Amino acid sequence: MRWENLTDSDHARAADPALFGADAVTTRTFDTPEFRGVTFHEVRARSILNRVPGASRMPFEWTVNPYRGCTHACVYCFARKTHSYLDLDTGLGFDSQIVVKVNAPELLRRQLASRRWQGEHVAMGTNVDCYQRAEGRYRLMPGIIEALTERANPFSILTKGTLILRDLDLLTRAARVTDVGISVSVGFTDAELWRTVEPGTPAPERRLEVVRTLGEHGIGCGVLMAPVIPFLGDEPAQLRATVRAIAAAGATSVTPLVLHLRPGAREWFMAWLARHHPHLVRRYERLYAEGAYAPKWYQRRITRQVHDLAREYGIGPTRGGMPRRTAEPGPARPAETAEAASTEPTQLSLI
Repeated sequence: MRWENLTDSDHARAADPALFGADAVTTRTFDTPEFRGVTFHEVRARSILNRVPGASRMPFEWTVNPYRGCTHACVYCFARKTHSYLDLDTGLGFDSQIVVKVNAPELLRRQLASRRWQGEHVAMGTNVDCYQRAEGRYRLMPGIIEALTERANPFSILTKGTLILRDLDLLTRAARVTDVGISVSVGFTDAELWRTVEPGTPAPERRLEVVRTLGEHGIGCGVLMAPVIPFLGDEPAQLRATVRAIAAAGATSVTPLVLHLRPGAREWFMAWLARHHPHLVRRYERLYAEGAYAPKWYQRRITRQVHDLAREYGIGPTRGGMPRRTAEPGPARPAETAEAASTEPTQLSLI
């Protein structure tokens, strides 16, 4: 396993080129039902504030990722490719070999205190979910939220995890002093589809309960309707059912993102498709013949349909994760990129 080969070329504020060394890795397994078959590699990271590459489509510049790999096991997850940087498998290995940056809170507190840090917006959950099951054991997010709150540093969180409600008091406290944006990912409400493509995640209705609960506590929460899966989750009735449920949960926004298939994720997803829906393989090969993204005409169609439904059900404007406190304009939240009246596709590499 190549722990040394992650350089700091895309990251800032680190003096050592390696993010962590092999001598800093402790490997653990836990014989409990929720972690059976999962291996945790505990590391002491050397940098936790990650600069997003300039060519990225992301509407923010800095991220914090306390974990690598994800037990949500979403078959389409774009972050699967990142496991190959450590010579870890991007399929089952991504789902079961979890890298835990155990010093993330203390390291973030130190980096935020640096004179070079200008208090920029920090996005979390944009690579793998910071509220995946491992967070229940390692409890890294409370310290991370507290570090950001101490500096009144704006931040946003994107998650599929209901565990975020554990930190409700911390989020409420943070929202009193800085901009806090929360988005929950719910691409569909179809139970059968959920069980097969997102087997390690809470059910969609439980995620929508998170949206409702946050709203009841004064923290507006947007929904990233991602991914919309072609030929499996894109029928008009399916889109309507999902937007209706999102509206009923009190979401401040809904932003659709069509499935994209980067290398690493593409191979794993297509293998899954061949097992579960072999009749769709050729259709996917044609739809994604030009690369990782679905054609613009398809993205426009989905975006238009969802925006029309959002207006019908009274959701809007389409600005996800609206902060409780509004200060000077800052970097956009993960779901802030689609205007309600636009028919242009919204396609960010978040999910």
